[in-house]
Order: sequence, then structure tokens, then C-alpha cells
Amino acid sequence: MSFTETCQRIVRDPLLSSAQKGRALALAAENALPYPELPAAVQDAMAQGVLCDMFEGHAPHKPRYVLPDYERFLRQGSAWLELAPPLDFDEALDALRILYHHVPSVTGMPVWLGRLDHLLLPFVGELDDETLHRKLKAFWIYLDRVLPDAFMHVNIGPDDNRICRLILHIDRELQQVAPNLSLFHDPVQTPDSLLLQGVENISACSKPHIVNYPLHRDTFDERGFGIVSCYNALPLGGGANTLVRLSLKGVAGQSAGVEDFMARTLPHYCEQASRLIEARAAFLHRESGFFDSFLVEEGLIEETRFVPMFGIFGMAEAVNLLMEKGGLPWRYGHDDEANQLGYRISARLSEWVARRGQTHAWGGRALLHAQGGLSVDRGVTPGVRIPYGEEPDPASHLLALAPHHGFYHSGISEILTLDPTIRQNPQALLQLCKGAFALGMREFSANVADSDLVRVTGYMIRKSDVARFAEEGSRLQTTSLGAEASELTGIRQRAPRVVAIETLLNEH
Repeated sequence: MSFTETCQRIVRDPLLSSAQKGRALALAAENALPYPELPAAVQDAMAQGVLCDMFEGHAPHKPRYVLPDYERFLRQGSAWLELAPPLDFDEALDALRILYHHVPSVTGMPVWLGRLDHLLLPFVGELDDETLHRKLKAFWIYLDRVLPDAFMHVNIGPDDNRICRLILHIDRELQQVAPNLSLFHDPVQTPDSLLLQGVENISACSKPHIVNYPLHRDTFDERGFGIVSCYNALPLGGGANTLVRLSLKGVAGQSAGVEDFMARTLPHYCEQASRLIEARAAFLHRESGFFDSFLVEEGLIEETRFVPMFGIFGMAEAVNLLMEKGGLPWRYGHDDEANQLGYRISARLSEWVARRGQTHAWGGRALLHAQGGLSVDRGVTPGVRIPYGEEPDPASHLLALAPHHGFYHSGISEILTLDPTIRQNPQALLQLCKGAFALGMREFSANVADSDLVRVTGYMIRKSDVARFAEEGSRLQTTSLGAEASELTGIRQRAPRVVAIETLLNEH
């Protein structure tokens, strides 16, 4: 399809709003520009579908994810935005509303809204809970209606505080797709009563993610980190300049067996992924002019705190294919022999990323990431997840996947689909979450099978919105992705499981 035909299709699409057409036209224009120059081997890997640039665009002029120092912004104001430092709660909310519109990302909207409870607590003053609830609820509605993108992510916790509790209450009350939400959990700081409120929210609205805070804190430096988009951990005051992903299924398909995969094909394609990262990051840092923005000048971000994300997907298919090529009957997620091969692959990937330097990278290296999938993925499972419909019971599920989590510093996520009976036993879900963290998992997330609001690959959709999408479209950017994923991937095949043996986790 020609550039003109693409643009004509966009402007005539009855399911797109005016704003959505504008964003689609902008991406089409970017993709009419030449791609950064790539080595032939990288081009071949992309043509084969083994390597994917996540559709970030041909001429990256903004980072994939940006995590500004919002605390500094609230403390100093902004000369460029002509904003004085806020003096009270309303002014703080207004200042954030304004800045969010100037924080770019691959989606055209901010993907990180900050640790909102910590940002707002200094401005609470004498406000009572009723007043705070009213103001925060209006703010929450604003975020969903004006920035309608479920990749947009708020972080709260790990300490117990009024704002944290109120946000959880409001998120459950409103049942909104946006913003996404993560609750940081620290066994030292987070009381069980707060964690219980979090898991009860999961039963009601599939949010929040629960984050293993100490594990992430120890991965990053003293400036801290944020959880953004689907589930991506990145340095605060920086972000991700690009995300490239490697299909392990595609690599396994070109391998004679396990040892050929480990010694020849995996290193070859890892090198092509690193070269693609290098090319895309170089354009952003050297040619786009992005790092001349006021965000840098006012100290809200630092160019040196951006890092590439080295993503992988299709671990399950890769392991199963390699098992078949070896004439072995074992299956990923169910048999220890297959799972051990998966852990070996993750370790090898981690070794590669730690050893292979990158020019434009915080710490001089990329960060390994278990990528949560795309709506167009057919016959391939996100990240290191167990294939849809093949999930074992929740405890076995977590035991099988937990050993991967130590390798994927920039994010790895699972989605348990639970039977609705979990609502009668929230303590079981709490213990399941604690057990997951005791095993070394970085995060815990779940859907309840009959919920309308559910997590797809990491972003949120309402199933009722998807059902109407073909006729009505949607004001929410992510509904179209959810509708596409429902048609092309196996997300509808997720098997709901009953939580019954969660205590077994604490025995491992």
C-alpha cells in the first residue's frame, strides 16, 4: 500500500476519532522516511520475523518510554512551562496535568505518571479524607478521559499512606481502563492490610500489579526506578530509548537442536538485535534533537539515564520446538526438563546482554526484558509465559516461571487467570502473592475470569468495549489492540484456575 493509500485509509476509517486519526497519520508520515541504515544481517533477521522493532517508527524522534523526575518538577516548577512551584494540593494536581502533556513516549502519551502518593503527600496539608477523595477522583477521571491510554502507569507504595489507600479505593470504584496501576510491596514496609486491599482490587478490577519492591530497588541505583507501560522497570529521571525484541521461536526454528541453538543461532541473532538497538538509539540520540528539550535543560530527565530494552518472546515455543527436535516428550511449563532448558536460555540471554556493550545505555549495557507480546502475534507466546490454555494450577504456574525473574531486570510479567471463587477467599490470593515474591518473582498480576476489566498483555481493556469496537470504535487507544489480540492471539483461551494449593509456595 502506497503512502497516499495508507493516509486515505486512515482519514476514511469510521472507527477512529479525530485525535486517533492524527496519531495514525503522524506515524504513517514517520514511516515514509528512510529507516536508519542497518547491516544486511539485521535486515535479514527482521525480514524473517526473528527480529522486531516493535513498530516504533522508521525515524525515532522520541524515546520509547520517559520517566521524568516529577518530584523535582513539583519542587522547582518549570521556566519553559511558565509554572511556579505548586503551593497546595490543587496546584500540584494542575501542575502534573500540564506536564503530562509534554512527556512524550512511543504512544504519543505519557507512560509514567510517577509515584503519585509520594508526589502528592507533601501537599495534603489539613485536607480531610472526604476532600482528598473528591479531588483525586476528579483527577482519576481526567486521566482516563483526556489521556485515554492504558499503557499510562501510576505507581504507589510500598509504605502505607492516605493517598495510596484512596487511589486503590477510587480505582476500584471507577473501574477505568486508564491509568494502569502498580502497588509496590516491601515485606518490611507494607502491612498485610494494604496488600489485602490490593489483592481485593485485583478480584474486582484486575488492578493493580503487585511489585516486588526490594528486588527492583536493588536492581537500580539510589535515584530509583519506575514501573511503566505494560510492565517495564526503568531508571527514574531517564527511561528506555528503544525496545527491540527477539523471537526465540524463530531462532529455534533455524536450529538443528539445543546445542546448535545455544552455540550458533542464539548468539548470531542476539548480535543482530544488539546492532538494531545501536542503530535506533544512535538516531534518537544523535539526530532527532530530542535531548535538547526543556525536560533535559530543567533536570527532569538526563540523557545518560536512558537504556535500551533487549526484549525476547516465544520462550515456550522455542523450548517445545527444541524438545521435539531432540525427540523428547517434555513440555514447557509442565515438565522440569523442559523448564530447565528455559532457565538455561534465560541465563544465556542474560550473559549476552551483560557482556555486549551499547553506546547509548545507562550502565553501558541494555537491560533484558521479557516482552509482553503484540496484538498481531500469531502462534507465539509473550515473553517467557506458558501458552494460553496450557496453564497449570496457580502454584505450579508460579513455581515453573519464578526462576526466570532474576534475569529480566527491565521487566517480566505473568497473568494468572483465576476462577471467580477467589472473591470469597482473598486471603488465598494474598498468600499466593506473598509466595510468588518469596520465590523471587518481580511482580504478581491476575485476572478474574468473569471480570469486564481485564489485563491483556499488560495493558487493560474492558471486554464490553471490545465487543462493541467493530461497530462503534472506542475513545480508548488500547481497545483496538485488545480487539485485534482477541482475534489473532490466544488470549481468549486463558484457562481460569482455582486457587487451592497456594500454601505449597511457602514450602519452596
